[in-house]
Amino acid sequence: MTIARLIGLFAIIPTTVLLTISFFVLYTLRKPDTQGLKAFGYVIAALLWLSALLVFSAGIYTLSTGKHPLACIMRQMHKPHMQEMMKESQPAMMPKHMGESPMEH
Repeated sequence: MTIARLIGLFAIIPTTVLLTISFFVLYTLRKPDTQGLKAFGYVIAALLWLSALLVFSAGIYTLSTGKHPLACIMRQMHKPHMQEMMKESQPAMMPKHMGESPMEH
């Protein structure tokens, strides 16, 4: 197994933490009498479950493919910057006259 695939196993930790927090949110919802607070607690628990599902599915994807889902996005974000830097540095390396090499100056 490569290191990139092993990173997928670490998704178990935040998934467990999120599910544990949702358990305590639901446990504390048994005591309050106000319906607004109970509804808010259920919404929070549902959001925690959704977050746990997303983290766990990203971990499964990373484990099975060896690629992190955000790695492609980060590469695409940095690609324009790298192309821009290459364009800016390229004229400095080009000879001023067609027949000259950059070392002759």
